[in-house]
Amino acid sequence: MRAFEVAARAGSFTAAAEELGVTHGAVSKQIQVLETWLGRQLFRRAGQKMEPTPHGRAFAREISRALDQIADATRRYGSSVSSSVLQVSAPATFAMRWLIPRLPKFYAKRPRAEVCVSTSMTTDQGITGHFDLVIRRGPEPWNQYDSVEFMHERNTLVASPSLLKRRPLRKLSDIPQHTILSTDSRPGDWENWLQAASYDGEFPPRRQAFDHFFVTLQAALNGLGLAIGPVPVLADDIEQGHLVAPFASIEVARKSYFALTPCDADKPPLLVNFLNWLRDEGNAQ
Repeated sequence: MRAFEVAARAGSFTAAAEELGVTHGAVSKQIQVLETWLGRQLFRRAGQKMEPTPHGRAFAREISRALDQIADATRRYGSSVSSSVLQVSAPATFAMRWLIPRLPKFYAKRPRAEVCVSTSMTTDQGITGHFDLVIRRGPEPWNQYDSVEFMHERNTLVASPSLLKRRPLRKLSDIPQHTILSTDSRPGDWENWLQAASYDGEFPPRRQAFDHFFVTLQAALNGLGLAIGPVPVLADDIEQGHLVAPFASIEVARKSYFALTPCDADKPPLLVNFLNWLRDEGNAQ
């Protein structure tokens, strides 16, 4: 399988032999054995070269993913330097605005650690792939995972200082003078916040929608309009003056953040330390 995958990726038996540190004949023999076992031709001759067939290319793509998965599992569960690597999956906005900016604080305590962050979208909150720790909003019936709640989230109105300088927002009745920025993947955010604010005025005539919140957030940062954003995920942006929360006391509770770890997996020291650090950071908000 490895000889076939490398040959398909490298584009020649010779290049595959060099990468694997074996002879050209050894690669050819391994691929012949695989073709016999599958009962399907995987390569065909093209001039002086052997190139994968359409079936071979499709097979190679799936084999490549499987081998990467095996290598990843070996790296994470082996007893060598893999113990210093942590694979984490987190929602995109949470990762960009809250988790990644705080990682230097974790590295200060664990300088040899490496936290590899993969992101997921709000519309795809399922858990696929192989991770040491998964961060999701819940609670949900995560039957195969141990869950630890570490941070509560609330929605409030946010805008850029430059926008409010051009067009002040001193009271709720000023809202219709602005453009409303909404997010398709977060329906009801504006309606829920306006209800919490007991707002009974006119609704802004201009509304601009985006597919994901991190796009809406960028539009708000650039002064395109008003948005409903989560705190404390946006706490750093507000503290640093990139955003303003003009009605900070008006909040709508959202689902909390949970750290999930597989029930049947070992909890190495790095994972335990990271989990405790997440809890401490979340409680500090």
